[in-house]
Amino acid sequence: MKVVPRVLSALAVLAALAACDLPPEPTDDPPPSTPAASTSAPPTTPSRPAPSPARFNKALHDELVAMLKRDQADREGKPQSESDQARTARLKEIIRTYGWPTLSLVGKDGEDAAWAIAQHSDLDPAFQQEALELLRAAVAARQASPGNLAYLEDRVAAGKGEPQVYGTQVRCGPDGPVLATPIKDESGVEQRRAQAGLPTLASYLAELTAICAEDGN
Repeated sequence: MKVVPRVLSALAVLAALAACDLPPEPTDDPPPSTPAASTSAPPTTPSRPAPSPARFNKALHDELVAMLKRDQADREGKPQSESDQARTARLKEIIRTYGWPTLSLVGKDGEDAAWAIAQHSDLDPAFQQEALELLRAAVAARQASPGNLAYLEDRVAAGKGEPQVYGTQVRCGPDGPVLATPIKDESGVEQRRAQAGLPTLASYLAELTAICAEDGN
Protein backbone atom coordinates (compact mmCIF):
# COMPACT_ATOMS: atom_id res chain seq x y z
CA MET A 1 0.00 0.00 0.00
CA LYS A 2 1.59 3.24 -1.14
CA VAL A 3 2.06 6.18 1.19
CA VAL A 4 1.95 9.63 -0.39
CA PRO A 5 5.18 11.54 0.42
CA ARG A 6 3.85 15.07 0.02
CA VAL A 7 2.05 17.98 1.66
CA LEU A 8 -1.57 18.70 0.75
CA SER A 9 -1.92 22.33 1.76
CA ALA A 10 -0.18 24.47 4.36
CA LEU A 11 0.14 22.25 7.44
CA ALA A 12 -2.26 19.86 5.77
CA VAL A 13 -1.87 16.19 5.26
CA LEU A 14 1.74 15.70 6.27
CA ALA A 15 0.20 14.52 9.50
CA ALA A 16 -2.47 12.53 7.74
CA LEU A 17 -0.27 10.25 5.75
CA ALA A 18 0.62 7.51 8.13
CA ALA A 19 4.27 6.56 8.33
CA CYS A 20 4.95 9.53 6.15
CA ASP A 21 2.98 12.40 6.69
CA LEU A 22 0.81 17.99 8.34
CA PRO A 23 -3.79 18.69 9.42
CA PRO A 24 -5.95 20.89 7.49
CA GLU A 25 -4.40 23.82 9.18
CA PRO A 26 -5.33 23.50 12.84
CA THR A 27 -7.77 26.02 14.14
CA ASP A 28 -7.43 28.06 17.28
CA ASP A 29 -10.72 26.74 18.59
CA PRO A 30 -10.57 25.93 22.30
CA PRO A 31 -10.64 22.31 23.38
CA PRO A 32 -13.94 20.75 24.39
CA SER A 33 -15.18 22.24 27.61
CA THR A 34 -15.22 20.17 30.76
CA PRO A 35 -17.81 20.41 33.50
CA ALA A 36 -17.12 23.12 36.03
CA ALA A 37 -15.97 21.96 39.43
CA SER A 38 -18.59 21.96 42.14
CA THR A 39 -18.68 25.09 44.26
CA SER A 40 -20.67 23.52 47.08
CA ALA A 41 -17.62 23.06 49.29
CA PRO A 42 -14.20 24.75 49.43
CA PRO A 43 -11.09 22.70 48.70
CA THR A 44 -9.52 21.04 51.69
CA THR A 45 -6.08 22.40 50.81
CA PRO A 46 -5.13 25.84 49.47
CA SER A 47 -4.91 25.87 45.70
CA ARG A 48 -1.70 26.97 44.08
CA PRO A 49 -1.80 30.18 42.08
CA ALA A 50 -1.85 29.67 38.33
CA PRO A 51 1.59 30.03 36.74
CA SER A 52 2.26 33.28 34.94
CA PRO A 53 1.90 33.05 31.16
CA ALA A 54 5.19 32.48 29.39
CA ARG A 55 6.63 35.48 27.68
CA PHE A 56 6.91 35.27 23.91
CA ASN A 57 10.33 33.97 22.89
CA LYS A 58 11.03 35.24 19.39
CA ALA A 59 14.33 33.41 19.00
CA LEU A 60 12.70 30.08 19.88
CA HIS A 61 9.71 30.86 17.65
CA ASP A 62 12.01 31.59 14.72
CA GLU A 63 14.05 28.45 15.32
CA LEU A 64 10.96 26.21 15.38
CA VAL A 65 9.48 27.78 12.25
CA ALA A 66 12.79 27.33 10.42
CA MET A 67 12.93 23.69 11.56
CA LEU A 68 9.45 23.15 10.17
CA LYS A 69 10.45 24.63 6.81
CA ARG A 70 13.28 22.13 6.59
CA ASP A 71 10.95 19.32 7.69
CA GLN A 72 8.50 20.21 4.90
CA ALA A 73 11.28 20.55 2.34
CA ASP A 74 12.38 17.00 3.19
CA ARG A 75 8.85 15.77 2.53
CA GLU A 76 8.71 17.59 -0.77
CA GLY A 77 11.75 15.66 -1.97
CA LYS A 78 14.33 18.36 -1.21
CA PRO A 79 16.87 16.63 1.02
CA GLN A 80 18.19 18.67 3.94
CA SER A 81 21.42 18.37 5.89
CA GLU A 82 19.27 17.90 9.03
CA SER A 83 17.40 14.63 9.49
CA ASP A 84 14.13 13.86 11.28
CA GLN A 85 16.22 12.37 14.07
CA ALA A 86 18.20 15.60 14.44
CA ARG A 87 14.99 17.64 14.62
CA THR A 88 13.59 15.21 17.17
CA ALA A 89 16.74 15.56 19.28
CA ARG A 90 16.53 19.35 19.17
CA LEU A 91 12.83 19.34 20.12
CA LYS A 92 13.72 17.13 23.10
CA GLU A 93 16.24 19.74 24.23
CA ILE A 94 13.67 22.51 23.81
CA ILE A 95 11.10 20.59 25.86
CA ARG A 96 13.62 19.90 28.61
CA THR A 97 14.29 23.64 28.84
CA TYR A 98 10.82 25.14 28.29
CA GLY A 99 8.26 22.36 28.49
CA TRP A 100 5.85 22.13 25.56
CA PRO A 101 6.28 25.18 23.26
CA THR A 102 2.97 26.89 23.99
CA LEU A 103 0.98 29.57 22.20
CA SER A 104 2.14 32.14 24.75
CA LEU A 105 5.78 31.14 24.36
CA VAL A 106 6.14 30.73 20.59
CA GLY A 107 2.83 31.76 18.98
CA LYS A 108 0.51 29.65 16.85
CA ASP A 109 2.98 28.96 14.06
CA GLY A 110 5.71 28.06 16.56
CA GLU A 111 3.40 25.67 18.40
CA ASP A 112 2.32 24.15 15.07
CA ALA A 113 5.99 23.66 14.18
CA ALA A 114 6.75 21.88 17.47
CA TRP A 115 3.74 19.62 16.94
CA ALA A 116 4.77 18.77 13.37
CA ILE A 117 8.27 17.79 14.47
CA ALA A 118 6.81 15.56 17.19
CA GLN A 119 4.37 14.14 14.62
CA HIS A 120 7.31 13.11 12.45
CA SER A 121 9.33 11.59 15.30
CA ASP A 122 8.17 8.08 14.38
CA LEU A 123 11.64 6.63 14.98
CA ASP A 124 11.39 7.60 18.65
CA PRO A 125 7.95 6.38 19.80
CA ALA A 126 8.80 6.92 23.48
CA PHE A 127 9.41 10.59 22.79
CA GLN A 128 6.24 10.81 20.68
CA GLN A 129 4.29 9.46 23.65
CA GLU A 130 5.95 12.02 25.96
CA ALA A 131 5.16 14.82 23.51
CA LEU A 132 1.54 13.62 23.33
CA GLU A 133 1.14 13.84 27.09
CA LEU A 134 2.66 17.33 27.18
CA LEU A 135 0.46 18.44 24.30
CA ARG A 136 -2.66 17.14 26.08
CA ALA A 137 -1.79 19.28 29.10
CA ALA A 138 -1.12 22.32 26.91
CA VAL A 139 -4.48 21.94 25.15
CA ALA A 140 -6.24 21.60 28.51
CA ALA A 141 -4.61 24.92 29.46
CA ARG A 142 -5.71 26.46 26.12
CA GLN A 143 -2.07 26.80 25.16
CA ALA A 144 -2.01 24.52 22.10
CA SER A 145 -4.20 23.51 19.18
CA PRO A 146 -6.85 20.80 19.75
CA GLY A 147 -6.46 19.87 16.07
CA ASN A 148 -2.75 19.23 16.58
CA LEU A 149 -3.59 17.03 19.55
CA ALA A 150 -6.07 15.02 17.47
CA TYR A 151 -3.44 14.27 14.84
CA LEU A 152 -0.78 13.29 17.38
CA GLU A 153 -3.27 11.13 19.32
CA ASP A 154 -3.97 9.20 16.12
CA ARG A 155 -0.32 9.09 15.06
CA VAL A 156 0.76 7.48 18.31
CA ALA A 157 -2.17 5.04 18.23
CA ALA A 158 -1.54 4.04 14.61
CA GLY A 159 2.15 3.58 15.36
CA LYS A 160 1.15 1.00 17.96
CA GLY A 161 -1.32 -0.64 15.58
CA GLU A 162 -4.22 0.56 17.74
CA PRO A 163 -7.52 2.12 16.59
CA GLN A 164 -7.56 5.84 15.85
CA VAL A 165 -9.85 8.31 17.61
CA TYR A 166 -10.27 10.92 14.85
CA GLY A 167 -9.43 9.07 11.63
CA THR A 168 -6.57 11.37 10.66
CA GLN A 169 -3.95 8.78 9.70
CA VAL A 170 -4.42 7.58 6.14
CA ARG A 171 -2.51 5.78 3.39
CA CYS A 172 -3.10 5.87 -0.34
CA GLY A 173 -4.11 2.44 -1.59
CA PRO A 174 -4.82 1.32 -5.16
CA ASP A 175 -8.39 2.60 -4.93
CA GLY A 176 -7.79 5.75 -2.91
CA PRO A 177 -7.25 6.66 0.75
CA VAL A 178 -7.25 3.88 3.32
CA LEU A 179 -7.26 4.40 7.08
CA ALA A 180 -3.98 3.29 8.63
CA THR A 181 -5.93 1.65 11.47
CA PRO A 182 -9.69 1.43 12.14
CA ILE A 183 -11.55 4.22 13.94
CA LYS A 184 -12.53 3.58 17.53
CA ASP A 185 -16.26 4.26 18.11
CA GLU A 186 -16.74 5.32 14.50
CA SER A 187 -20.31 6.49 15.17
CA GLY A 188 -18.96 9.35 17.28
CA VAL A 189 -16.05 10.35 15.06
CA GLU A 190 -17.74 13.40 13.51
CA GLN A 191 -18.56 14.85 16.91
CA ARG A 192 -14.97 14.32 18.07
CA ARG A 193 -13.58 15.88 14.90
CA ALA A 194 -15.86 18.91 15.30
CA GLN A 195 -14.75 19.34 18.91
CA ALA A 196 -11.12 19.33 17.75
CA GLY A 197 -11.85 21.90 15.03
CA LEU A 198 -11.34 19.41 12.18
CA PRO A 199 -13.48 19.15 9.03
CA THR A 200 -15.83 16.23 8.57
CA LEU A 201 -14.27 12.87 7.85
CA ALA A 202 -16.09 12.73 4.50
CA SER A 203 -14.63 16.04 3.30
CA TYR A 204 -11.21 15.09 4.62
CA LEU A 205 -11.22 11.79 2.74
CA ALA A 206 -12.51 13.53 -0.39
CA GLU A 207 -9.52 15.86 -0.34
CA LEU A 208 -7.20 12.91 0.15
CA THR A 209 -8.91 11.04 -2.69
CA ALA A 210 -7.94 13.85 -5.05
CA ILE A 211 -4.38 13.84 -3.77
CA CYS A 212 -4.03 10.07 -4.04
CA ALA A 213 -5.37 10.17 -7.60
CA GLU A 214 -2.98 12.95 -8.56
CA ASP A 215 -0.03 11.09 -7.06
CA GLY A 216 -0.97 7.93 -8.93
CA ASN A 217 -0.77 9.67 -12.32
